[in-house]
Amino acid sequence: MGAALRAIRRRRNLRQLDVARQAGVDQTTISRIERGRLDSLAVRTLRAVFAALDARYESSVWWRAGDLDRLMDERHAALCSATAAAISRRGWDVHPEVTFSIYGERGSIDVLAYRHSDQALLVGEVKSELVSVEETLRRLDVKRRLASQIARDRLGVAPALVGCVLVLPERGSSRASITRHEAVMGAALPDRAAHVHAWLAHPSGSLAAIWFLSGRTGRPATRTPVAGHRVRVPRGGPRHGADVRPSGR
Repeated sequence: MGAALRAIRRRRNLRQLDVARQAGVDQTTISRIERGRLDSLAVRTLRAVFAALDARYESSVWWRAGDLDRLMDERHAALCSATAAAISRRGWDVHPEVTFSIYGERGSIDVLAYRHSDQALLVGEVKSELVSVEETLRRLDVKRRLASQIARDRLGVAPALVGCVLVLPERGSSRASITRHEAVMGAALPDRAAHVHAWLAHPSGSLAAIWFLSGRTGRPATRTPVAGHRVRVPRGGPRHGADVRPSGR
C-alpha cells in the first residue's frame, strides 16, 4: 500500500505535503503510510489520502486461503436467487447480473427486473453482508441514475418508472446495521417491505426501499410475534439456530 501511494504521488509530481493538504491530514501521516506503518490509522484516513490522488482504497479480509470468497459468494448467490424468485412470482421479467459501462462508471446490477405492462424497471442491489453503508448507497445511486439507459442498451426497453431496492438477509445483524445507520439509510431508502410488495403488484410513483428476505426461500421476513401471542419454546430454551414461532393460539 505504501509503495502504491508513493508511486501515484510521484507520477502526479506531488510532494507528501501536497497530498497531506488535499487529504486534510499532516505530512507525517503520508510518510507513515508510505513506510507501511498503518497500525493506528483509521480506514477513513486511508480513503481520504488515496482519494486526494484520484485513487480508491479498498480493504480485504482473507480466510483459509480464499475460502472466505467462496463462503460469501454462496450466501450472495443464494440471496440473489431468492430475490429473483420473489420478484418473478409477481409477474416481472428478471435479469440477473446485468453488467454496464457508461460514462466511466462500470459495474453490474445484481437483479434487474422489468414489467412490460407498466413499463416499470426495478434495480435490485443484493448484499449478503452490509460492510460499508456509504459505499453501498453510492453504488446504488449510480445504478439508479443509469438504470434507464442500461435498460435501453441491454433490454431494449424504455421504462417510464424506475424503482430501487436494497435486499438484505433476514437476520439480526442486518437489522442491527440498518438501525445503527437509520438516519442515513432512512433518508436514502425510506420505504420498507409493505411498500415493496405494493409497488411490485402495481408500480406507481417512486420506490427506494430496504427489503429483508430469507436467502433460502425468498419469502418476506416473518415479523416478531405481537403482544398477547404465545410462543412455543422447547424445554431448555431454543436450540441454537432454531426459529421461535408463534403457536397460533
